[in-house]
Amino acid sequence: QVQLVESGGGLVQAGGSLRLTCAASGRTLAAIGWFRQAPGKGREFVAEISWSGGRTSYTNYADSVKGRFTISRDNAKNAVYLQMNSLKPEDTAVYYCAAKTSPVVLYNYWGQGTQVTVSS
Repeated sequence: QVQLVESGGGLVQAGGSLRLTCAASGRTLAAIGWFRQAPGKGREFVAEISWSGGRTSYTNYADSVKGRFTISRDNAKNAVYLQMNSLKPEDTAVYYCAAKTSPVVLYNYWGQGTQVTVSS
């Protein structure tokens, strides 16, 4: 089993920054992604990071966050971070981290989510 715990959400003004943390434990993972769900909308992809042999293989971002969000990981802490800069009101959502044990499967482990609210 895999356990994922998100933290770092909160209320911030437009233009501000937040850093989300996803702490992982359990099985060896191949990738962690961040997704978000705004009120009344479906869950959407935000960013992901994949690794192999301890080295990052790739990162990937949704077009809506490119240049503003940065995903990174700390292998020693089994943590993945999402640095969010230049936040906009439309970034308001519950942010979830998700994990998979192979790069070729779907994300099948999910955290409980953390609320991010950006005020205008």
